[in-house]
Amino acid sequence: MPDPSAPSAPSAPSAPSDRYASRVAVHEHVADGFGSVRVLPLDPSADAPVLHHWVSGERAFFWGMNGLTEQQVAEIYAHMDTLDTHHAYLVVKDGEPAALLQTYEPEADRVGDCYSVEPGDIGVHLLLAPAGPEGVRSGWTAGLVAVLMGFVLLGLDRRRVVVDPDVANGKAVARFLRQGFTAGPEVVLPEIDLPDVYLPEKKARLAFLTREAAFGDR
Repeated sequence: MPDPSAPSAPSAPSAPSDRYASRVAVHEHVADGFGSVRVLPLDPSADAPVLHHWVSGERAFFWGMNGLTEQQVAEIYAHMDTLDTHHAYLVVKDGEPAALLQTYEPEADRVGDCYSVEPGDIGVHLLLAPAGPEGVRSGWTAGLVAVLMGFVLLGLDRRRVVVDPDVANGKAVARFLRQGFTAGPEVVLPEIDLPDVYLPEKKARLAFLTREAAFGDR
């Protein structure tokens, strides 16, 4: 999978890194020249301060949580934790929070109304941590995304990943394409207005990554 040319780097958390060492990971990988990556089931309460910091920034505008309180962020992920079709994970690199990963079953999500879902498909949303004091580091995003695609496609035994970044989020669209995804159609995700969930209508660019394209015959 090709490295993107403009990766991001994680910010340092306020809590010491050993805060995460005792938590059980669903996936762990040590990549030569990159470091250790652990994928932890999200703890809505414990992880809310870090998530709130990330989603409140202007760079996270397209994540759709600007203006929410820390408690509201915790409540959103506590609700997600009750679902069998949607899952959230805190990604920790070398002991530091590096990304928020969400996976979901496309047929149980509004994106399933916008394309022909195939057996083995899995949806992914990914929010990278903001750059730390050291700034952008070459290859950081590509290395992290490659590990996470290994978790999703190989660890979860799926055949294809679908992503749906906002069409206006050109950086995210370009990042996925550099990572080996194939551009799909531009679609309009319908508004969702339920007691526990509200999502406004969203114009999205679908993109797909097959297991074969990413990892060959594995």
